[in-house]
Amino acid sequence: MTEHRLIHKIKKAAEQHLESVIKDRRYLHMHPELSFQEAATGQYIQDRLRDLGIAFTAGWAEHGVVAEIKGAKPGKGFMALRADIDALPILEENDVPYRSQNPGVMHACGHDVHTSSLLGVAAILQDIREHFSGTVRLIFQPAEEKLPGGASLLIQEGVLTNPVPRGILGQHVHPPLEAGMVGFREGMYMASCDEIYLTLKGKGGHGAVPQDCIDPVLMAAHVLVGLQQVVARKSDPLVPSVLSFGKIQSAGGANNIIPNSVRLEGTFRTMDEAWRREAHEWIRTTVNHICASMGGSCEIDLQIGYPYLINDEQLTASSVEFAGEFLGKEKVVRLEPRMSAEDFSYYSQVIPACFYRLGTGNKARNITSPVHSTTFDVDEKAFEVSSGLMAFLALRHLGND
Repeated sequence: MTEHRLIHKIKKAAEQHLESVIKDRRYLHMHPELSFQEAATGQYIQDRLRDLGIAFTAGWAEHGVVAEIKGAKPGKGFMALRADIDALPILEENDVPYRSQNPGVMHACGHDVHTSSLLGVAAILQDIREHFSGTVRLIFQPAEEKLPGGASLLIQEGVLTNPVPRGILGQHVHPPLEAGMVGFREGMYMASCDEIYLTLKGKGGHGAVPQDCIDPVLMAAHVLVGLQQVVARKSDPLVPSVLSFGKIQSAGGANNIIPNSVRLEGTFRTMDEAWRREAHEWIRTTVNHICASMGGSCEIDLQIGYPYLINDEQLTASSVEFAGEFLGKEKVVRLEPRMSAEDFSYYSQVIPACFYRLGTGNKARNITSPVHSTTFDVDEKAFEVSSGLMAFLALRHLGND
């Protein structure tokens, strides 16, 4: 089948399933579940796949679901598509009919969009399976938002084997990009991500007699400033790195009470694995020296997180070309590298991968809130692109094998 006919068939099927995809998204948005707790979400995905007559296996990393759709024509081509299904511990502030019904939990990173879009892909491929060869594996993955990351667990359980896919594609919502557009970036795209937990220990007492105390609050101030030198003075300026602390908490304390300890929580991100390991040692050394110099001590818990995400050059270049065929070249843009992290990176370390961005914003309608915010939402026009494009990319990458 020519690519023109394939585009026509996919767009027609996508249009027929659009209302169902939006319905799925709204249901999932109303019923979000945290990482490793996605039992109802997993069950919903299973029910929808049954409705479509698609075989699947469940129980991947507890709540994940993996389905396969085989084309009716003979062929050995094999591609994988992935959507994450978990939500975040955020209280939604949107006043919409599909607002979260689980207080304190929200699909603020668009995983409801990813999941419903992949269900749309399933419906499209099932409709046109007589017109393609090869197999597409659909991975509905739990726990992207929490270490060790559902992707790492699914890989351990064999999701990329029997057979090994020639590549894997994933898409992610992108509010800065208008709905109807998509963005790609070849090569190094997203950073590694490690979590830092520091407990600075001193000696508490009355704020009026600090000479009798070992002040962990002052210690924390020195640590925060000192650690910035790890990035500013120890790293290669050409290697992107970020060291940020977002939480500081004392054990007791008041305006006139110096506490016994202070806890700091932060993140370290980079795009160079050798520097990543070196930076960990600099963090430990810097913190220990500062605390010791002030008479205190520190417990350091440095949790190794997701690796960097690298988009395969050839797979991404082809995806850009195919996206231009499907949407028009004017709808496809090149993205800049990001210091945010994604556990899709685990897949990219094993097989050729392409992780691209789905435009979901609409400035005219004030749909601009960033991911991980209490007012995040998407322009549902994005669903006119999300499922159809992903289905087309998968089939174009399968080729005629």
